[in-house]
Amino acid sequence: MSDIALPVRVPAGYSLGSLATGAFGTVPGLLLLPYLTDTLGIAAALAGVLVLAPKAWDVLFNPIVGRISDRAGTRRPFLLGGGLTLAVLFAAIFAGPFRSGVPAALYVALAFLATATAFAFFQVPYVAMPAELTDSYTERTRLMTWRVAVLAVAILVSGAVAPVVVNAGGDGIAGHRLMGVFVAVIIVIGVLGVYFGTAGAENRMAGESEPSLRAQLRVAASNKAFRGLLICFVVQAAGIATMLAGVQYFATHVLKDEETGPTVLFACFVGPALLVMPLWKRVGQRSGKLRGYWIASLLFAGGAAVLLAATVVPVVVVYLVTAVIGVGYAGQQVFGLAMLPDCIAYDAARTGRRQAGVFTGLWTAGETLGLAVGPGLYALVLAVFGYVSNTEGSIAQSSSARLGVLLGFTVLPAVLVAGALVLLRGYDLTEERLESVVRA
Repeated sequence: MSDIALPVRVPAGYSLGSLATGAFGTVPGLLLLPYLTDTLGIAAALAGVLVLAPKAWDVLFNPIVGRISDRAGTRRPFLLGGGLTLAVLFAAIFAGPFRSGVPAALYVALAFLATATAFAFFQVPYVAMPAELTDSYTERTRLMTWRVAVLAVAILVSGAVAPVVVNAGGDGIAGHRLMGVFVAVIIVIGVLGVYFGTAGAENRMAGESEPSLRAQLRVAASNKAFRGLLICFVVQAAGIATMLAGVQYFATHVLKDEETGPTVLFACFVGPALLVMPLWKRVGQRSGKLRGYWIASLLFAGGAAVLLAATVVPVVVVYLVTAVIGVGYAGQQVFGLAMLPDCIAYDAARTGRRQAGVFTGLWTAGETLGLAVGPGLYALVLAVFGYVSNTEGSIAQSSSARLGVLLGFTVLPAVLVAGALVLLRGYDLTEERLESVVRA
C-alpha cells in the first residue's frame, strides 16, 4: 500500500469543509433545544421530539445521497450546491415569523428538516473523499488529523461564540436570528474552502458500483469491521450530543453562570484539542488506530463521570476536567474518521466496486441520528426530573430538575461512550491486513 505523501494543499483544503460540518453539528445541539424550551416556550418532551424527528429522516435519505454521488463519478459539485443551500436554510431555522406555540414549533421542525436534507448533500460526499484522495493507510490518519484540527476550530468558534452572539443580539428571538446569520457565514467559508481547496486533487474512485441501492447496502452490512465501527460511533455520537445539549443547562443550573459559562466550557472543551493533534497522531503510529480509539473514548467517558462532582468542587476543577474530555473527544474523532476510509478501502479492494458514497451515506446517517438522539435523550431526562419550560428565559428549577440537568450531562454520556466500545470487538483492519487484501 503506497505511502506517498499528499501535497499539503490537499489535506489543508479538504479540512476546511469541517467548518461547515462542525458548525452544523455543534450549534443545533447546543442551542436548538434551549431555544425551543426557554425562548419559544415549547415543553421539554415535545422539544426533544422536534429536535430528533427531522434528523431521523437522514437515516433513510443519506444512503440515497451516497448512491447519487457514487453514480455521478465526482463529489465536489455536491459540496458547493449542498453546502451553500445548507447555509441559507440554517439561518432560516431561527428566522421564523412565530414567537411561540404550535406554529413556531412546526416552523422550526420543517426548517430543520430542510436544513438536514441540504446537509446530507454536502456531508455524504465530503466524508467519502478521504478514501479516494489517497490509498495510504497512514495518509488517511494525516487527513483526519488536519480535518479534526479544523473541526475543533469550528466547534470553538461556532459553539463558544454563538451564545455570545445571541446575547449581543438581545437574547430571545432577535438574538437567535443574528446567531443564525453568523453561523451561516461560517458554513459558507467552509464550503468555498473545501470546494476550491481540493480542485485538481487526484480521484481514486473505483470504476464500478453495485447494480442497486439494496445490493450496496447488503455489501456494506456484510463488512464486519464497518458494521461494528458504525454502530459504536453512532452510540458515542449520541453520548457526545447528550453532553452538548446540556451545556447551557449545566452552566445555568449547576455552575450558576448563564452568561459566560457556556462559552468557557466550550473553550475548555475544544482549546486543548487543537494542541493534542500531534500527540494523537503519534499514538496512532505507535499503537494503532483501534487502540488509540479505545484510549480516547475511555478518557472522554472517565472525564464525564468525574464531572458528577461538579456541585462540590471548585469551578476551575470543572473546567480542567472539561479540557480532559476535549482531549478524549479529539482522539475519538481522529481515529474513528481514519478507520472509516480503511473500511471503505477494504471493501473496494475486496469487490473492485465503487460504493464509498453508500458507506459514508450510512455513516453520516448514523452519526446524524446519534447527534439527534442525544438532545432527545437529554430532553427526556429533563422531563422525567421535572424541568419547567417557559418563554422568559431560565427560571429557578427544583432540586430534582437540577439533578436531572447534572445526570444528563455527566453519567449518561459516560455510559454511552464507554459502553459502545464493546461493539469494536470484531474490528480487525490493521495496516498489515489491508495490505494483504490489496495485494490479493
